[in-house]
Amino acid sequence: MNIARKDLIHWKDWETEEILDLLHLAERTEASPLEFSDSLKAKTLLMLFQKTSTRTRVSFEVAMTELGGHAIFLDWRASNLGLTKTWYEAAYLSSNCHVLMARVKENRELAELQKGSSVPVINGCCNKYHPCQALADFLTLKQDAGTFAGLRLTYLGVLNNVANSLLSLAYAFKVHVTLVCPIRPISDMDMEILERMRDAGLLTETLNPQEAVKDADYVYTDTWVNMEYFYEPSAKDLKDERIRTMLPFQLNHELLAHSKAKVMHDMPIHPGYEITEELVVDPRSIIFTQAKNRLPAQKAILLRLLGVA
Repeated sequence: MNIARKDLIHWKDWETEEILDLLHLAERTEASPLEFSDSLKAKTLLMLFQKTSTRTRVSFEVAMTELGGHAIFLDWRASNLGLTKTWYEAAYLSSNCHVLMARVKENRELAELQKGSSVPVINGCCNKYHPCQALADFLTLKQDAGTFAGLRLTYLGVLNNVANSLLSLAYAFKVHVTLVCPIRPISDMDMEILERMRDAGLLTETLNPQEAVKDADYVYTDTWVNMEYFYEPSAKDLKDERIRTMLPFQLNHELLAHSKAKVMHDMPIHPGYEITEELVVDPRSIIFTQAKNRLPAQKAILLRLLGVA
């Protein structure tokens, strides 16, 4: 299946078969990297960042290199994007590259990039969605469990971009999700995917973490405070309030004492807050496998959006 011009902003407009093809392609790139070593020869990825990044930048840049292409990093603040309309700049930028990946603070910036771009646009993370992370997560689930059938995933944390994207793929693959989300920022929520999951009978919502993890196969947590605010003095009150609210929902050994669930986190990790360090390195943790899987996931996305595989 070749898709010549398709964006990846979220998973809601992708068919289940398309996503499954991506997962299979990711596995192929991992099993036979040399098969794809020239697949994106003479192709350029422009990586545009409003926010700091470790895994997104490294995995996309390495992916392009290992696929025979080239990646350019552009810091939003070091460009003219803040001086004019985003779609004007996107029109120019896309004339110099074959695919554009952007990590932005607001989802609306992606709509502007799409408006001006003549090449595929990838959401490298925004306030509402983190589709690339979710693909790596479901690749991890597929490899670890062997199947999505009957899986039960508990998400413990703020209802945010990561949760929205996990719910989208859970809906596609009929994975049951239990949400334990005492904080639900309106600006970051996606009511459409919540309703889809509810209507399909795939969603449980509770504020009882002990009950939520009891029958879970996997328990997933994420940072309580967005990375751009974690060490920002002006956001201290927000951070302190979130910590007070969320601390009873920390992922720790006591919570998982009677659970067989494996532990997931998309990183960066703040040990002592959303998760204890003991669980990060616990044998049940598959956190670093998730992170490793960002690379084959990004390769699959790039190959598919550029119509190569």
